[in-house]
Amino acid sequence: MKGEQTFDKAFTIWYHVVAMKIHSSKHSVYLLNYHIVWIPKYRRSILQGEIRESLFTILRRIAKERYWEILALEVMPNHVHLFASVKPTTSPADMVKVFKGISARELLDKYPHLSRKTGCGTLWAPSYFVSTAGNVSSETIRRYIEEQRGR
Repeated sequence: MKGEQTFDKAFTIWYHVVAMKIHSSKHSVYLLNYHIVWIPKYRRSILQGEIRESLFTILRRIAKERYWEILALEVMPNHVHLFASVKPTTSPADMVKVFKGISARELLDKYPHLSRKTGCGTLWAPSYFVSTAGNVSSETIRRYIEEQRGR
């Protein structure tokens, strides 16, 4: 019986390591997954159609350029859900600043009419929500974000 418990415990640890995708660099081993939500200024429902598709492309390109991994992404008409994995050298605040800053600049350049709906040269509200996977598994967060499509 004790051997079976040891095997079960070892298998559980192995499963979580593989399923959670632990990363490593020269001097660290890490698992940092952040769930971030942000909204357009005044929570306007402007993230639809071509703008929505452009935002998907921009956010994926930003992540790829910085070697960040997007685990789940959903753009709703009035908010964005992003679940991403980053290196420990990247703070959540820096990640949000990069995603919001670059995407705002590029979307406002491509769709100048957006600034009339959200204010002079701004797109995003200054606030955001961020959490780590913490007590909830990464799979639970990914499922939650994917379920947002139906709303």
